[in-house]
Amino acid sequence: MVFFLVGASLLPQVLDTSFGLKRWQIGEIASKIGQLYYQYYMRTCEIGYLQESFSFYEAVRSRAYYANVLKEERADLMVKKLRYYARYIVVCLLLPKPDIIVDMIREMSKYVDDYVKKFEPSDKDDWRLVLQEVSAFLEANSLVTVLDSDSVPVSLSHRLPAVEEPEKTIAVGSAKKTNSLRLREVFVVGNTTEQVKFSELTLDMFRMLQALEREPQPGYVDQEMKGNQDNPPDEEEGTTGTRNPHKFLLYKPTLHQLMNFFSNGVKDLPSQSAVLIYLSSDAVEAQKSNYEEGPYCRGGVAAKGFKPDEFAKKPPQMKEINCLYPGDLLPFTRRPMMLIVESSNSRAFASMPRLFGQPLICLMAPKQLPPTLQDSSRTGGLFTLFLHAPLVAFCYVCGIAEVQLDLWQKCQQHMGKILLHIKSLILSSKEIDHSYVRFMDDPFLSQFIVRFVFALWVSNRHAGFKGPDFQPQCAPVLPDDEITSHASLQSLMLELAGSLDVRRLFS
Repeated sequence: MVFFLVGASLLPQVLDTSFGLKRWQIGEIASKIGQLYYQYYMRTCEIGYLQESFSFYEAVRSRAYYANVLKEERADLMVKKLRYYARYIVVCLLLPKPDIIVDMIREMSKYVDDYVKKFEPSDKDDWRLVLQEVSAFLEANSLVTVLDSDSVPVSLSHRLPAVEEPEKTIAVGSAKKTNSLRLREVFVVGNTTEQVKFSELTLDMFRMLQALEREPQPGYVDQEMKGNQDNPPDEEEGTTGTRNPHKFLLYKPTLHQLMNFFSNGVKDLPSQSAVLIYLSSDAVEAQKSNYEEGPYCRGGVAAKGFKPDEFAKKPPQMKEINCLYPGDLLPFTRRPMMLIVESSNSRAFASMPRLFGQPLICLMAPKQLPPTLQDSSRTGGLFTLFLHAPLVAFCYVCGIAEVQLDLWQKCQQHMGKILLHIKSLILSSKEIDHSYVRFMDDPFLSQFIVRFVFALWVSNRHAGFKGPDFQPQCAPVLPDDEITSHASLQSLMLELAGSLDVRRLFS
């Protein structure tokens, strides 16, 4: 614990003067502390701990603690150095710090070559694969580049602000009740075969992870480490109001693992707690001869172990063992639930019954994409991109790859007006299902609903999205006249398209 209290700036001096350690040993200790902070971030979902992890990792690099490990002629030390680089890159991806990542990849590539040349290890292909994965990940995540006045790319954050903006709080004030729902548990599932990934994070998982976090408040980590006795947690309303929901990141889980995580995650939730399940998975389509109504009759999404060739040979009446069906989720609808499905078979979940009278919403990706976007499966789901960064998604579907910073900031301000207006349309609707109103109390759930409406409007009006198969769906259905087709929303959306000079693409 003394290392945590000393901090990244004084730790090397303490270790060197008091213990007489070698530089690589100091680097190893600092790297382990950085990893502990990262693990604590994964437990608490607070970005402040991720920033602390970064400070320790950066101290190792800036002071070159691993610079001379090759001279030790020990393969295990080179492996520790490469692991440090891989972990540091993950932290930089999550913050994000793209400039540092580019330098880290270049340095790591050199060290991998040194490692292979010096020791001829059996794991050389594994380390080269790590480099390929992170390079592909960065490229796939760079769909739209924002440039400053010097044509230098600007790093963008897509997390919620640390504190709600006053006008947004006022807009939802009429919906506040003593029994307001709060999102407590999130299950982010990634099981796609082709999508790029790095360190067991697919691009969809990475985007959803950021959409479910707030920017940290200044001094939050110091306050947490000292123990904030002045503001103890509130069991019903959450902690400080800026805490993020707890998340399970599940990369290619088996069906049994999924069910185990779901059941353990929801069993001890306090009252007025909501659950979010996000599924980014390959489709398991029901055979046409068995395509009938029912929670196990329309297929689902793949779990680990699913083999399409073997499934195709099964009799129509036989279900797939390694498939998550809508019926598998019904026991967990005893809690208020939002389900987001990024899959070409997402509509299998459209008819989930509300058996227990709890709020239940399902947001579903389109069945297919326009021909100009069909090669984007490796770059993440378009539906998830809209939920993660709607303005980036808007530019992407309009073929805009670069935007100047001043124009981007103008469009961001206009996006804020659009999303706020959508929120007001939802809260003032007389025909909307009550589940939507209940979920609007939570800032994370409400942002997904509002961004879904934005995505729905774009797909309905964009010239490249022809027919219902290209449009996302939701259950319960939103009242079109009161929300999506409202004249005031139409005007705001076309104004955004005009600012980006793509008005011609929308009807």
